[in-house]
Amino acid sequence: MATTPSGLPVPERVAVVGAGMVGLATAWFLQERGVEVTVIDREGVAAGSSWGNAGWLTPGIATPLPEPAVLKYGLRAVLSPNSPVYVPPSADPNFLKFVTGFTRKSTMKAWKRAMTQLVPINSMSLQSFDVLEQGGVAARSHEAKSFTAAYRTAQERETLLEEIEHIHAAGQPMEYSVLTGDEARAIEPALSEQIGAAIVLHGQRYVNPGEYVHALADSVADRGGKILSGATVRDIRDTGHGVVVTTAEGSVEEFDAAVVATGAWLGKLAREFGVKRVVQAGRGYSFSVSVEHLPNGPVYFPAARVACTPLEDRLRVAGMMEFRKPEAPLDGRRIEAIVEAARPLLTGADLDNRQDEWVGSRPCTTDGLALIGMTRSPRVFVAGGHGMWGITLGPATGRLLAEQMVTGTVPAALRPSTPRR
Repeated sequence: MATTPSGLPVPERVAVVGAGMVGLATAWFLQERGVEVTVIDREGVAAGSSWGNAGWLTPGIATPLPEPAVLKYGLRAVLSPNSPVYVPPSADPNFLKFVTGFTRKSTMKAWKRAMTQLVPINSMSLQSFDVLEQGGVAARSHEAKSFTAAYRTAQERETLLEEIEHIHAAGQPMEYSVLTGDEARAIEPALSEQIGAAIVLHGQRYVNPGEYVHALADSVADRGGKILSGATVRDIRDTGHGVVVTTAEGSVEEFDAAVVATGAWLGKLAREFGVKRVVQAGRGYSFSVSVEHLPNGPVYFPAARVACTPLEDRLRVAGMMEFRKPEAPLDGRRIEAIVEAARPLLTGADLDNRQDEWVGSRPCTTDGLALIGMTRSPRVFVAGGHGMWGITLGPATGRLLAEQMVTGTVPAALRPSTPRR
C-alpha cells in the first residue's frame, strides 16, 4: 500500500457517512484518485438540507453567516417567530454555547477575517462543478442570465453595496450592475411595483439541488461506488490500522478511513475524535409556486431574506434561519412568515397555492467557516458546517478533502477550516 509523506498508508477503501452534496462530492473526487468508496446515509440521497434549498451557486456572495447585521435585529426581534432570523428560547448548553460564540463573531473585524479565509475555496467552487460535469455527472448547473437582488429603496440597497466592497477588499471579485426599479422590472417582470432599486450580480449560477445531488449519486454508483440508504451509523472506531463502522441496523464493516459528512448532525460522530466546535442546525424553509412571469435567474430580497429560484416551470421560494434542533417538525408559522414577506415584492405569484413545503437543517458554525479535514484520528475526517453554502462549496470541499486524504498534505484553502481549531 502506498504511503503519504507523513508515513500513513494512502486509503484504498473509504466510508463516507452522509449522502448530501458534500458527502457525495467527497466520494466522487476520492474515486477520481482511485479510492473505492461506500456512501452511507440514514435516510437516502439528498434527504437533508441538500433537497429543498435555493440551489444558488453564488461564490460572489458566499460570505460568513455571523455578520454585524445579525446583531442589529436585537433580542426582541430574533425571539419573534416571524423574524427571518429566529432564535427560540432554550436552556440547552450546546445551543447556548453556539449562540454566545455566534454573537461574539458577529463583528465587522471577525467577518472580514473569515471572509478573507473563504476566498480561496470560493474561487474554486464553479470550476469544481465544471469538473464534475465534464467527468460524467448528468445534471448541469445553469448560468444565471440575471441574478437580481431587489429592494424597495435605494437606501436599503446600500447594505449590499457596502458588503460587496468588503468582499472586494477581501480579494474576491464580484461584478455587478446597479439598476432602478423600472430597469429591474424590465428584466424580471415578476418584481412588484414596490421594488424601487436593485443590483444584478454577474457570473453566478444555480442548480436544481435535489436533481443535481441525485445525479451525483448516480455517477458515484456508475463508477463502482456503493450507496447504502436507510443505514444509521452508530459508531466509528479507529483500530490503529483502519476504522470499523457500525450501523444501528447491525452491520459492521472495516475501511481504511472514514469521512463524516452528516451536516447538522456532524457533532454526534465527530466529537469523540476531537471536533469540539458546536454545529448548530440553521433551519431553512421553502415551497414552490406558479408564477405568471418565471424569472430568468434567481431573485433575492435581502431586506426580507427571501430567496427565489426558477426550477422547471415553478418558482421555489426559500427563507428563514431558524436555530432549532434539526429533527424538529416543520413549523407552519415560518412558511407563513416567508409568504407575507414575499407577497408585496412579487407580482403574479400564486403564494396561496403552494407545493413542496419543506424544512431542512443547514449546519452552522460560530465563526462561519466549515469544518473540513483530519480529526484527532488520522483515519477519520470531517466535512461539514458550511451554513447556507453547502451546495455552492460542496464540490470544492470534496475536491480539496480528497486531495488531503490521498496526499497527506493539507491544501492551503482548507487550513482555515481545520476541524480542531
